[in-house]
Amino acid sequence: MSRRAARLFDEYLAAAARAGDRAAFGRLAERWQPKLLAQACRLAGDGEAARDIAQEAWADIAKGLSGLDDVRVFPAWAYRIVSRRAADAIRRRQRDRRLASEYAAENGGAGHGATDESAKQTEARADDRRLHAAIRALPRDQRAAVALFYQEDLSVAEIAAALQVPAGTVKTRLMHARRKLRQALEGGGCDG
Repeated sequence: MSRRAARLFDEYLAAAARAGDRAAFGRLAERWQPKLLAQACRLAGDGEAARDIAQEAWADIAKGLSGLDDVRVFPAWAYRIVSRRAADAIRRRQRDRRLASEYAAENGGAGHGATDESAKQTEARADDRRLHAAIRALPRDQRAAVALFYQEDLSVAEIAAALQVPAGTVKTRLMHARRKLRQALEGGGCDG
């Protein structure tokens, strides 16, 4: 299905779901769950937290869909909900880490959990790993803009709506992100 046809189909599903068609809402959720989950994962950096964020976002989407005036903005609207939920989750996680750190400092220290390390991959995937690592190293706001622009194919205006920032801010974030990615990839540094 072409991107235009996919967008039209999503608009149809959003309009039908807004009118109360449960099957259309189910189909919309089926089509959008992977995208919203991926956005939550990019922002939260944790698969389990991302699933919780996406689930909470779907509850918000279900409640708010009837008030969505223009179904053409569904993608930006849905991403904005996920972004807000992710920001809330990140704030909670930072607060919890701060409290745990304070507790550990008071009680003689504590170790960190084991880090997840992927098995050795083929040499052909080295550049792909470097790119993903460089993207993960970007500040959260730049990482979100890059993902929505390059992976989700949203326009600058749609990204601005999704992230609730001016279009100029999105352009600036993309410019800085591209510069950082270029430096990271051309720098040829080794990932440990």
